[in-house]
Amino acid sequence: MAEKIASNSKKQDIRKLDLKKLKTFLEEHGEKGFRAKQIQDWLWRQSAHSFEVMTNLSKKTRELLDEHFYIAPIAVHTAQKSNDGTVKSAFQLHDGHLVEGVLIPAEPRMTACISSQVGCSLTCKFCATGYMDRERNLDAAEIYDQVVAIDQQAQEHFGAKLSNIVYMGMGEPLLNYANVLKSVELITSDQGLGMSSKRITVSTAGIAKMIRKLGDDEVKFNLALSLHAANDKKRDTIMPINEHNSLPALRDALKYYFSKTKNPVTYEYIVFYNFNDTLQDAEELYQFTRHLPCKVNIIEYNPIDQANFRNTEADRLDKFADYLRKKGVNVHVRRSRGKDIDAACGQLANKGTENETEA
Repeated sequence: MAEKIASNSKKQDIRKLDLKKLKTFLEEHGEKGFRAKQIQDWLWRQSAHSFEVMTNLSKKTRELLDEHFYIAPIAVHTAQKSNDGTVKSAFQLHDGHLVEGVLIPAEPRMTACISSQVGCSLTCKFCATGYMDRERNLDAAEIYDQVVAIDQQAQEHFGAKLSNIVYMGMGEPLLNYANVLKSVELITSDQGLGMSSKRITVSTAGIAKMIRKLGDDEVKFNLALSLHAANDKKRDTIMPINEHNSLPALRDALKYYFSKTKNPVTYEYIVFYNFNDTLQDAEELYQFTRHLPCKVNIIEYNPIDQANFRNTEADRLDKFADYLRKKGVNVHVRRSRGKDIDAACGQLANKGTENETEA
């Protein structure tokens, strides 16, 4: 379990200091400034959980750090492993909150699905996290730690390192913009995990002004839009955010994003039975996506107790995908993973301390 940090502690979270501030602190306390790089190497590349393990520092220096700072790593609270190899974890944060991360093995990829917030404020009707309150944003280190933990799971269970990261877990990444971008910076840094930004995808439910900001910042990672309906009336029904971020507004924002980044867009589309799975829905999806270089991921649904949605039938899904392919759309069908565990976003964290089966 993660150790709770007392709210009245005068210590600072050392991972919130950049290199310059850490160097200044050391020099003000009679230490050599170059030690700052050594400490940051321990914090990020080696993911140290205590100052005691920083063996290339003197005992005096380690005691100084321990006097003024703390490290607050996440810990695996609950984990479930599916028959298909998917590993779903509830991670406990230093304040006791839970967030989720998933390891998705699919040859040749090892993908980590990570969270950006504790809970969510968007109330999407098909998502278990949408029925939770948003408690707070995750900081960059808490996002980074999920990747480190899931990479360890990949190596433990499959003898392979992570190849891809998707920000598709709990929360809306673009409502935690600064921390998400800082976490990507850490993950891609040579002083961090050294992963390519092209292996990272940030998924949004659709916040037009923040999509434009991604364009202004000329981000290098991939962007996915959780669309799920290409009809404003239907999308309003399942995703209340659409009422203030209509499909025309999103389309214009995505065009702007592409003009700035030249990055193709991915559209995520869950097919719900008798809701958004007709050929007319497919035509509307084609009309929305045809304006930009893109691909469409058609996703099978993992049902949740709180909602009455269910996955469409196999023949309807196949007809839907074939219709788009004949229109020239780059379509991938993503089959449901982890059907025998609490695989839908938010399910495991909602259960709290139940089902404590270690993967």
